[in-house]
Amino acid sequence: MTLLTVEALSRADSLYLRFDGTYDAKAKLEHALEPFLQALEQHAGEWMPSHVKGKRRRSYSRAAFWKAFQDKADNNVPTLYLERPTEPAVSLDLTLFREEAPGELRVILRAQPFSFLAREAPCCDLVELVRAWACHYPVSHSFAGSYADSLLADSPGFGRDIQTSIRDGFDRLYEVFWLNVFGPQLVNLLGRERLLSTPAHRVEELPNGSVLLVPWPIAAHFTHPEARLAQARAFVHLRPELDFDTVLRSLQERNATLAPVEPRFHPDVAPLLLRLLDRTSISQRQRQIAEFNAYPFPEPDEWLPLNATLPSDVPDTHKALEHYSLMAESLVAILHSEVPSILQQSPESLTDADLDFWTWSFPERFDRDQIDGRLVPAIGAYLGEVMVKHLGGQWIARKKLEESQVRVGSRVWLPFVRAHKSMRSRQSLLDFSLTQFYRAAQRHRG
Repeated sequence: MTLLTVEALSRADSLYLRFDGTYDAKAKLEHALEPFLQALEQHAGEWMPSHVKGKRRRSYSRAAFWKAFQDKADNNVPTLYLERPTEPAVSLDLTLFREEAPGELRVILRAQPFSFLAREAPCCDLVELVRAWACHYPVSHSFAGSYADSLLADSPGFGRDIQTSIRDGFDRLYEVFWLNVFGPQLVNLLGRERLLSTPAHRVEELPNGSVLLVPWPIAAHFTHPEARLAQARAFVHLRPELDFDTVLRSLQERNATLAPVEPRFHPDVAPLLLRLLDRTSISQRQRQIAEFNAYPFPEPDEWLPLNATLPSDVPDTHKALEHYSLMAESLVAILHSEVPSILQQSPESLTDADLDFWTWSFPERFDRDQIDGRLVPAIGAYLGEVMVKHLGGQWIARKKLEESQVRVGSRVWLPFVRAHKSMRSRQSLLDFSLTQFYRAAQRHRG
């Protein structure tokens, strides 16, 4: 597994830990962060980060860690990245807000595969790690659990806008996760006795007055019925005004949203849809698969049977073909920075272009005159050139671009018509993708 990326976090669920603590910003930094590093090295075990990155990436050691901090010495809010590229892969961001009083320390940890927390031992180690951090760096509220589930809970906003969530912080209990640490303010709000009597796998009062709560023992089992029952019981115990059945039903609905759905995509559209899934939040991935499975992507109809071929009507075929090539090159000029594969004129580059058009919503982003006058001709010419290069196609040039054809097997295809349809709207980029058009021509070539 490579380092965790947005795409990797969208393909599979992961552990998500958010820890917001405070530290003495006036103390020497090496002294202030010693408990952080000591706890990490003692309890991380098999997912201990192997690299640390400041301005450059180094193999992890204490010396490398402090060199990375020296790289960020001029930053008011320095962030270090601790990483592990092999399974279990880890991405840990450590950010210090040094000008606050007291200083603030934020840790965002993600780890895959989440299944490595299907065993009790690594779960216990993680709890001990967070406990050690919470004893040294007082928190307002910190939590850990499924990344997908936290997104469905709308963490950390919990239905609030960004400004409100920043202003109010954890002014009340919005959710109970697999692992929770409640700071003194929340403890006072909820009631210390009530917190300590929560029905849960583990409840512990920490030396600084915070309370650690673990409703069920195995993090990766959060969707199991008994785990959801434990989560609902703990939440309603701490928020007695809530209705237990309503809370449990909400958790079960989240389970349904996360339930695996087998992709059943048409093979002509599958390369693009699989790439789009990697841009979809992990919390919505299964729902998106179900929608793609059910969506009736129209079969390409921008073609004519061989006996209906429009003969070339241009006076100079060679000049017309040079014109198509130049138009295709203009698409390369437009996309080469965002889509490097466009230089290769390959079938894969068509999918990359489809994805880029959709990501940046080209039909809504550019003026219609620019799209119809420049972009559509460039896309159509590029699509035709790829068909000529990889399917043995033959251009049949016409004075009107929309009538220009590429002969492949027993059909002639109309790439400029396809380009025009695809650029009507963001949805049409999927309904009339270049990927599907090319693959349909490939299927019928014989």
